[in-house]
Amino acid sequence: MSLELEFTHPIAYALDSPRLLLTSGVAVRLSFALCLLCLYSSSPLRAADKPNVVLIVIDDLGPRDLGCYGSTFYKTPNIDRAAKEGVRFTDAYAACPVCSPTRASILTGRYPQRAGITDWIPGRKDAPDQRLNRPEIRNELPLEETTIAKMLQQNGYATALIGKWHLGGKGFEPEKHGFDVNIAGDETGTPRSYFAPFENKLGKMPGLENAKEGEYLTDRLAAEAEGFIENHKDKPFFLYLPHYGVHTPLKAPQALVDKYKGAPAHGKQSNPVYAAMVESMDAAVGRVLKKLDDLKLSDNTLVIFTSDNGGLATLEGMPFAPTINSPLREGKGYLYEGGVRVPLVVKWPGKVKPGTMDQVACSIDFFDTILEATGTKKPANLKTDGVSLLRTITSGEPLTSRAIYWHYPHYANQGGRPGGAVRSGDYKLVEYYEDGRRELFDVRKDLSESRNLVNDAPATMKELAAALDSWRKEVGAKMPTPNPDYRPNPPDKDGVITMPARTAIVKGVMLRFEPLPHKNTLGFWVNKDDSAVFDFTVEKSGAFAVEVLQGCGKGSGGAEVELAVGDEKVVFTVKDTGGFQNFETRAVGTIQIEMAGRYTMTVRAKTKPGVAVMDLRQIVLRPAK
Repeated sequence: MSLELEFTHPIAYALDSPRLLLTSGVAVRLSFALCLLCLYSSSPLRAADKPNVVLIVIDDLGPRDLGCYGSTFYKTPNIDRAAKEGVRFTDAYAACPVCSPTRASILTGRYPQRAGITDWIPGRKDAPDQRLNRPEIRNELPLEETTIAKMLQQNGYATALIGKWHLGGKGFEPEKHGFDVNIAGDETGTPRSYFAPFENKLGKMPGLENAKEGEYLTDRLAAEAEGFIENHKDKPFFLYLPHYGVHTPLKAPQALVDKYKGAPAHGKQSNPVYAAMVESMDAAVGRVLKKLDDLKLSDNTLVIFTSDNGGLATLEGMPFAPTINSPLREGKGYLYEGGVRVPLVVKWPGKVKPGTMDQVACSIDFFDTILEATGTKKPANLKTDGVSLLRTITSGEPLTSRAIYWHYPHYANQGGRPGGAVRSGDYKLVEYYEDGRRELFDVRKDLSESRNLVNDAPATMKELAAALDSWRKEVGAKMPTPNPDYRPNPPDKDGVITMPARTAIVKGVMLRFEPLPHKNTLGFWVNKDDSAVFDFTVEKSGAFAVEVLQGCGKGSGGAEVELAVGDEKVVFTVKDTGGFQNFETRAVGTIQIEMAGRYTMTVRAKTKPGVAVMDLRQIVLRPAK
């Protein structure tokens, strides 16, 4: 008796083959077939049935940078098409307003505070003008962390990282965290070069040593991704594609830049180089999606497209900011919506229900989502913080209500200050660590976070503050500490003391610092009783002439404002300058400081005849002659 095993599927052979029931030894063969059937039903998915996963993460891309999220300046037809064919989340968040922590959360499904990564690696060094010193951070993703790549690798997947790593150098490379292939991933947060050769004085980008002279990095990473998909089309694969673009330095092929004519302007999406980077990124995404289509892999591939934080809306040494995130407030480096809200598009033909979804999602959710989609079992002892989005994106079933948390105990390069935040339902609380100030917003009704509700909903504020504090303890979040060498706003070589608006601490409800380059001011001074304080350092005592750089809209002039340093006071009348951002330098009086040391100036309004007191960009103290 012989047993023929030319079948490819045990279920089909057991149920469909007449030979099985008509030849001798029927009982033996039937028993064997049933054993195969039992084995099949209790084992993981066969290789041919396991879906592929492509996870694309763009660096510093705000949701408003995409056409499908409302941009009319940037050109993103490929991502817009994917959003139409898949599901687009309106309320998706990164776990941090800067890169490395979010990347850790994506790979582990855990809040980055658990791994000790709370800032970009290695982070911004402490400076004398900071009230607080940062807590120590890990400069690498610990090897004991379980990544999605490790989990899929153990489930028979080919795994590749093609692009930015920024989670550790030697000894902590992608290969140590479950990736079979690593192309371009190293310890750096910016590309060694956007054009080939991809190297700088510190070395070459791994896997790109033989690039064609002048090749653009975004294009090259797309080609590498296409090659990986082609080479692994016959087995399940996980492609993690974190592009370096659209991170600074702003570099793009000149032909693309030339398409965006006109000079850039503050306060609107208008930077031609950034627009070219966005278009190049979109084309690269389109190439990957087309490759999946060409190889007939799209129906069996889960594609997730997102970003690591909001768009960069401040200057950082550039003449013009890359983008603006309006109506979202601020951008990268800030805990406001412009810094943490990100695009999220999920595409899986035949599985994902196309449409727009307003469920709150976070980068901590990708780990569990991918595990469930691939039938990969999570170890019983592995605690993740996210939830699977699979049922939600396939059936539209709402997610169970939960809170999303942030902890950023650092001074950001973009001007953001140490703080934490929590969103629960429609409410979001932002808490600053320097002085304990809290702001509460209804982000469903007030997407721009313009109205602080701390006085309108004090019970909600206290509830969220308690939840945030409890969460910090639960994840082991490290807090900043007072800076013993704090030296705020020191004098220059001529003894002139300049106090920019960004260095003020605001008191009250609505007054705030607005960091975008077309503002760069203390604004929203609509409550008379709000005030601001500036710390400054005096090295030589004496009389100082006081100058203010103020702006005021038409019809709002005439407010009386007091500047006080101890018992020394100057009162001036705000001038109508024709616009709140039409700033004018004005000499307003003189104060006497009797000895060297550290001082505080309080700025408060005595009257407010118009809609707002004024906008205040800076105060200058000049030694009187």
